[in-house]
Amino acid sequence: MRLLQAREGSDKGVVTRNERDVAGGIFIQMGEPRTSRLTNVFGAVADPTRRAILKRLGRGPARVTEIAKDFPMSLNSVSKHLQVLERAGLMRREIQGRDHICTLNVQALREATGWMEELRTFWESRLDALERQFVAKRSDR
Repeated sequence: MRLLQAREGSDKGVVTRNERDVAGGIFIQMGEPRTSRLTNVFGAVADPTRRAILKRLGRGPARVTEIAKDFPMSLNSVSKHLQVLERAGLMRREIQGRDHICTLNVQALREATGWMEELRTFWESRLDALERQFVAKRSDR
């Protein structure tokens, strides 16, 4: 297990701590993702292949092999992309015999859209206030 060193005040010197003991603080244990669903969604849609897969799933459920035929990569590579989408909650996989049927989960996209809408509303109000301030300053001249 990897150890981190942290300074704790000048009189205490250097203290070595196990990462697991300080995972709740500023240190994060390597290899253990501590990300929110929103972070996973944005990470998943950052890749153009995964966006294309989501677009394909938007037309309806599909078997993994059907999805893979649209891409110039191995079935294994497509499967890894699907796993990222699944972990982010953007798609669901149902196993029917030997077939893996993938369906789009729009709820995760709605959550991301809602977060972006809140941010847009906030910044629009702040920019409107800044514009009013500039107009007021200009009219004072």
